[in-house]
Amino acid sequence: MDLVSEFIARYRKEYDFYEQACRMVAQSLETNLRSAGVRAIVTSRAKNPARLEVKVKQRALKRQYESVSAIFDDIVDLAGVRVALYFPGERQEVGRMIRGLFDLTEAPKEFPSTNVETGPSSYKKRFSGYLATHYRVVLSKSSLHPSQERYAEAKVEIQVASVLMHAWSEVEHDLVYKPLQGELSVEEYSILDELNGLVLTGELALERLQRAGEQRASTQGREFQNHYDLAASLVELARSALGEATVTDAEMGRVDILFQLLKELDLNKPEALVRFVEPLHNDFEMRPLSEQVIDQILAADPDRYAAYEKTRRVELAPVSSLTSGSYLQHEAIGEFVQLWISYEQLLLAVSKDVFPDAHHVTGPIRAVEMLHRLFPSDSGTFGPSARRLQKFRNKLIHGIDAPSTDSIRSATEDLRDLIRLLEAMAQNVQAHGQESPLRHTAGVASV
Repeated sequence: MDLVSEFIARYRKEYDFYEQACRMVAQSLETNLRSAGVRAIVTSRAKNPARLEVKVKQRALKRQYESVSAIFDDIVDLAGVRVALYFPGERQEVGRMIRGLFDLTEAPKEFPSTNVETGPSSYKKRFSGYLATHYRVVLSKSSLHPSQERYAEAKVEIQVASVLMHAWSEVEHDLVYKPLQGELSVEEYSILDELNGLVLTGELALERLQRAGEQRASTQGREFQNHYDLAASLVELARSALGEATVTDAEMGRVDILFQLLKELDLNKPEALVRFVEPLHNDFEMRPLSEQVIDQILAADPDRYAAYEKTRRVELAPVSSLTSGSYLQHEAIGEFVQLWISYEQLLLAVSKDVFPDAHHVTGPIRAVEMLHRLFPSDSGTFGPSARRLQKFRNKLIHGIDAPSTDSIRSATEDLRDLIRLLEAMAQNVQAHGQESPLRHTAGVASV
């Protein structure tokens, strides 16, 4: 048996393995795209053995394979996932999501690529061709059940492009790279090029359609109909507060949870949302926009934590009966959250005393940023503890899996210590007044 036949025989035996691996990647992506309010069609497939055999035989003429393993290393798309975006402007958001969900095996490949053969030398293309990003990934073992860990060995190629570009590339690929009627003529290449120009024009129209939708969703007086509506409005409102570049680089996060929270609190309108988006330029952490907005909503009224926890339980998983262990965990979470509310209120009070001229302090996140000027990351007092507890709180409030009961209780005790430090700081400011060494340090640090 020659190497190609041996490779195909082995691949047929492993076909279900690759089919399941790309299906798992697609399901994870589709779920997270939907949660973030990104409209897309996600499909997956393991390569057809018959078509694969033809491809490998053609490549074997040039590559001179020495082993079956060499063929497996050369064929990178045995398992493939395709993300067809309604709006091509969301490719960066999808890229950030892919990096967060999976482990990349190599740097993403951007198209058009300068070394791609596009046709005969007698025809010069006018348009750029295939516009997309390809990612080669493996499933992260930490995200898999022990019984599924073997699927982390399968390399999966994820192709991200607009729905229009995917359609055009299918036609071009089958005609140019898998010709069933011989080599294409110059006229046929010209027509494909013309269609490519129409597709690129269509992508411009899709980008304009996306912007129009964002402006419509932000119209005051109307309720958000769904979390896609909310995602569009969130981008439009954040763009004015944060700037185009910052919004482009920001993740959306769980917009579906934010949508349900706004409905629960009767804040499901652009005019209600805008006051929680405007302060985001003060945020010192680059976290998903939806998480930042949720934090602003909770900071405005600590009583909303209960509504948020109720929303998260419904959205993340069905509510199950509490066992003894989960009851203790829930109790520990409640204790930490209540103490955190006191901590946030104290933060605001201290920051106003230490920075009396900083009238733009609008929330606990901004207060922490101001106090970090006093205590840089290498300080042995406030800075490191505050940052660590802030990250713990974010994981506890926004994460899918809650930390263990012991770690929550340990963090609660650390938070008590931090509150004592802040209380001492507040007493120091009140005792020294304008001559407080803290205020002097603040003035120097803010220069």
